[in-house]
Amino acid sequence: MRPMTESDIRTSFVNCSKGEARRAGVPKDLDEQPWDDLDFLGWRDPGAPDRGYLVAERDDGSRVGIALRAAPGSSRGFTARSMCSLCLTTHTSGGVALMTARRTGETGRQGNTVGQYVCADLACSLYTRGRKPSGVGADFEETLTVAERIARTRGNLGAFIDRVTGP
Repeated sequence: MRPMTESDIRTSFVNCSKGEARRAGVPKDLDEQPWDDLDFLGWRDPGAPDRGYLVAERDDGSRVGIALRAAPGSSRGFTARSMCSLCLTTHTSGGVALMTARRTGETGRQGNTVGQYVCADLACSLYTRGRKPSGVGADFEETLTVAERIARTRGNLGAFIDRVTGP
């Protein structure tokens, strides 16, 4: 992924108003992000923990930002395992959260949303590449290569973005 500035991030949002994009808590450590290892930049807003954001690059090079909201009570207990539907990483203890995104256009203005179970810290790219442990203790062994897992994560991310931005 190409590095981004705060301005790049704020102008990329497609499912919120310009005022909401202006007020979004953007990461302060953009210079320290592992851009080569990211399929999307994802973060939770420290000032509003129920909010999250992701910005991804499309195949044409454009960027699309999605404002997310964590559903209340979506985390599960310590002994339960949950799986992220983007990167298919298994977590325990609230490591996966149901995040909803307002749809774009008229359907979004009517209150329609799209939900997805994702890694609560939105670090799917790092889990996919094995750069961050999931904390489960024993990850499931996959027969896919890292490149195939990256392609799967990008495909799942693209499908989610299409559901948010589509008709």
